[in-house]
Amino acid sequence: MQVQSPCNVSLDNKEQLGYLNVSFADDFRPFIEGDLCLESQIGVILPTYCEAANLQKLVTEIEDLNLPLSILVLDDSSPDGTGNIARNLQKKYKNILLFTRPKKSGLGTAITDGFKVFLSMMSPPAYIVTMDADFSHNPREIPRLIAASKDGYDLVVGSRYCQEGGTQDWSVMRLAISKVANLITRFTINAGISDYTSGMRCYSTGLIRKMIQDLHSQTYEIQIETIRQTNLRKSKITEIPIKFVNRKKGKSKLSINEIKDFLSYIISLGQRP
Repeated sequence: MQVQSPCNVSLDNKEQLGYLNVSFADDFRPFIEGDLCLESQIGVILPTYCEAANLQKLVTEIEDLNLPLSILVLDDSSPDGTGNIARNLQKKYKNILLFTRPKKSGLGTAITDGFKVFLSMMSPPAYIVTMDADFSHNPREIPRLIAASKDGYDLVVGSRYCQEGGTQDWSVMRLAISKVANLITRFTINAGISDYTSGMRCYSTGLIRKMIQDLHSQTYEIQIETIRQTNLRKSKITEIPIKFVNRKKGKSKLSINEIKDFLSYIISLGQRP
C-alpha cells in the first residue's frame, strides 16, 4: 500500500482544518492511497462496492474529459477486487486517490467522508462532483455541471425530471417510487427544483464547508439532506437535465432496508420545523 504524503494536513493548525474534527484527519490517513498534495480545480467522488465491472472504463472516460480534476474512489472493501483495479489505475493516472473503508457503510457516510477528504487537502478543489460508479450517470455531463456551478450556483443537480431530462430502462415500480419520493420532498423542502434524489451533482467547496457538520445521513437520504441544508442556508440551487441509464453490468446495491430508511427520512421531513 502506498500511503499518501502527510504534507496536506497539519494537526496543529485547526484553522487550516476548518470544519474538520482533528481526530478524523488523523484516523483516515492510513486508509488513503495516493497523493493528498494534489492540486485540482475539480474533485470527483466515486463511492464503490463491487464495481469491478465498471470502474476502469468509467475512470478512463472521466480522465478523457481533460479537465483539471482529481478522482477519489471510496471503496467499502469490495470482495470483487474493485480496490485493486483502482490501484492499477493509479499507476497510469497520478490524480487518483483510493480510500478503502473497512466495510460496506452506506452511501451517505461515503459521500460525507469524501467531502472531508477533499476539504482536508492543502489545496481543496473549488468544485466537488458526486456520481454513481455504475455508468448510470454519464461522465460527459460533468463539464455541464461545472459550467453551471461557475455561473454562481452552490449546488447543481443533474435532474432526471426537468425538461429534457429522463430515465432509461427503469421498471414502472422504480419510477413510481422515485416520483412519489420527489413529490413528497418537494412539498416539504421546496427548493425550486424537480429532482431531489438524483446522485449526480456538483457542490461548491464553500457550501460543503458550511454544512459538513450537519450531514448525518447513513444511506441514500444524503441526497435530500444536502439539498435541505443548502436551502436552509439560502444558498443558490439549480438543476440541469441529465439522462439516467439503468446499470448494464453488476448488481444494484439498493436493499429493502435502505428503501425503508429512505422513505422514513422523507416522511420525517414533514414533521420538522
